[in-house]
Amino acid sequence: MSEIQEPKWYVVHTYSGHENKVKATIEKAVKTRSMENYITQVVVPTEEVVETTKTGKEKTRQRKVFPSYVLVKMIITDESWYVVRNTKGVTGFVGPGSKPVALSDEEVKTMGIGLTEPKVANGTIDLEIGETVEVSRGPFGGQVGTVEEINLESKEVKVCIDAFGKKTLFIVEFDGIQKI
Repeated sequence: MSEIQEPKWYVVHTYSGHENKVKATIEKAVKTRSMENYITQVVVPTEEVVETTKTGKEKTRQRKVFPSYVLVKMIITDESWYVVRNTKGVTGFVGPGSKPVALSDEEVKTMGIGLTEPKVANGTIDLEIGETVEVSRGPFGGQVGTVEEINLESKEVKVCIDAFGKKTLFIVEFDGIQKI
């Protein structure tokens, strides 16, 4: 009997602007092929940026941290490799030749995708309303807040933090927070 492998993070290169489509397509393929044990998470890292419009108003929007790249947490098997590699919009894995190279734990930490993000299994998350979490990336990275609402469908959490001297609610993807 072979030993149980832990999924590792891999970087997948995509056509520019296709990151979210690739993420959705891989997630759909994982469900239809029952590969949840092999491909456990697909992430398009984003951060909130505040821009000033021509009229002088400040507007917050989501910006991709690594344009043209999608991060996939998976166990490499012939089938899981095939599913990701042959997804429409994917140009290949990052690594020498056609061999994918897993990110080190240090690289994962540096990229802000967190090693202890809340686990989602069977449509539930090991996180509760009122629980204290730390935001791991974006403009509020490092801030501690309270979970106010959990949306399993969009995989997002509403977190209340103390920003600029007042309580502020904002939405964070599951992989953008860490339990404390």
